[in-house]
Amino acid sequence: MIDRITAMRTFVRVADVGSFTKAALSLDIPRATATTQVQHLERWLGVALFTRSTRRVALTMEGAAYYERCAAILADVEEVESGLFGAQTQLRGRLVVVLPPVIAREVVMPSLAGFQARYPGLEIALDATPAHGDWRGDGVDCGVVLGELPDSRLVARHLGDLPRVTCASRRYLDLHGTPGNPDDLATHTSVKWLTAPVETLGVPGAGRQVEMEGLTPLPARCGDLTLTIGAKATCVRTRGQLHVGDEAAYLAAGLEGLGLIQPTLLAAAPYLASGRLVPVLPKCPPPTLRLSAAYPAQKRISPRVRAFVDWLAEICEPLSNAPAYVPASPEPDDTASSARRPFTVPA
Repeated sequence: MIDRITAMRTFVRVADVGSFTKAALSLDIPRATATTQVQHLERWLGVALFTRSTRRVALTMEGAAYYERCAAILADVEEVESGLFGAQTQLRGRLVVVLPPVIAREVVMPSLAGFQARYPGLEIALDATPAHGDWRGDGVDCGVVLGELPDSRLVARHLGDLPRVTCASRRYLDLHGTPGNPDDLATHTSVKWLTAPVETLGVPGAGRQVEMEGLTPLPARCGDLTLTIGAKATCVRTRGQLHVGDEAAYLAAGLEGLGLIQPTLLAAAPYLASGRLVPVLPKCPPPTLRLSAAYPAQKRISPRVRAFVDWLAEICEPLSNAPAYVPASPEPDDTASSARRPFTVPA
């Protein structure tokens, strides 16, 4: 006899990812087993839960209603089991998280061992990707987002505000001079950030107004530099024909002297510390970038997701207190050894 709770978990995962094959892979079960479990539910309920095609499965009207109830029931079951067994360490299962590479590299990975020691029963799948589109249908439990949320159907928890820095390589400044005020930027070149629905590094690129606490909205599709001038976020036009949409490429362009850039301090800190990047216009810093944890609004947050988000809030707390920039190190030839993190995260 098929365990109905197990079948519900499979059904919810298929609905989340839109595929029996992907659901089976994420649950580490054969595809035939996933199909059988969902068919068992359909026979028991007497309704079709999915419409099936060669490319994708979609919930029927009855399936959508059943999904809402199943998601709530499964969250309750997980919460009851966690409370029954007492300790935090009893949390178990798989947790799928998407997050920007810089957050994975500089924030999560240095402290992840502490989270795993606290919750040894959890299997964690981290997808460090620069592109955060509609990941609700990819079996993702939660995500870390820089800037705007990619979808209004997501619930967000504010984790902090990341400082950014306007900077350039010494090569660029030697060739073009150092701007002394924002007006000087009109004759300078910047590396443009491709317009996208989510800020992944800290350069405004959303196709709609970007609201920031205490600041006026940035112009839509601002691909140039942004500075805080008189308590307002101002888009400053610059020269430049290079547009990139990848964090590593953006930093590489700045390091190679292709123009001014405005990365997050997290991404730029090692290069500022080594002297390979030099801060520019520190009295008019770029607006900070909002960091949030997000998860689908239609689901009740599970104990696993709640534990991870609480831990994220804990380790991200020092982010907003980072210094404006990291002074240059006297050892510019060794980036790795001279890198200094702008904050310390708890174990």
